[in-house]
Amino acid sequence: MIRLIVCGAAGKMGRRILALALQDPKRFRVVGAVERKGHPDAGKDIGALAGVPTTGLALSADLGSVLGPAAVVVDFTRPDSAVNHARLCRTRKTPIVIGTTGIDGPQRRELQTYARAIPILLAPNMSAGVNVMFKLAADAAIRLAGYDAEIVETHHRHKVDAPSGTALRLGEAIAESRGVAFEKVARFERHGQIGARREGEIGVQSLRAGDVVGDHTVLFSGPGESIEITHRAHSRDVFAHGALRAAEWMAARKPGLYEMADVLGLK
Repeated sequence: MIRLIVCGAAGKMGRRILALALQDPKRFRVVGAVERKGHPDAGKDIGALAGVPTTGLALSADLGSVLGPAAVVVDFTRPDSAVNHARLCRTRKTPIVIGTTGIDGPQRRELQTYARAIPILLAPNMSAGVNVMFKLAADAAIRLAGYDAEIVETHHRHKVDAPSGTALRLGEAIAESRGVAFEKVARFERHGQIGARREGEIGVQSLRAGDVVGDHTVLFSGPGESIEITHRAHSRDVFAHGALRAAEWMAARKPGLYEMADVLGLK
């Protein structure tokens, strides 16, 4: 049984992770749930928060107060909070699964430092299907050398970061396969008289509308043909199930920085 702590527990993802974990007591025991200080749900029973029977366990504003031994932390917060939580987990020797998106280069390097002491899993998307998509895109990029690559992602109107972490990881996967640095070939916006498409450019476009959970398409287009690889998330539960699968896998890992490809055996 995994002793689980959820950070960002009052968010859409956090609530679903809590609900699925609480409904699976043979695999998980939720020992803590954390949300930012001043959140309107502070102190609320986490069962009521997740839409399941009450547990007697209240939502906390401090990870340190609930971080006990032999636990695994799952974090769906904001980049600064996720890094702070990883820093605290390092001092308590606690594995952490980070599904928070928007982690930048310096923050990733900081997490790599912490990963020398504890297991850290960092994944922009915890869906099994999306992680297979990363591999398919990387393989296609090698076999379709010279084809133009474009990535289009669509999310709900409330998403605060763009492009999505998944779209960026797709771009990185394609660039890595082609032996180039993604930041040197990425094109995030096109407007006005921009001239012809640059050779080797990887375009990334973001759409925000309605309540779309998450759609991602990679387009490879070359002489006389095009191929598209598309993933559509029908429910946030696909990400919540992935996060719980990752937490279970992380419980027995040695220190290191991991990703969902490790969990799924895709490497």
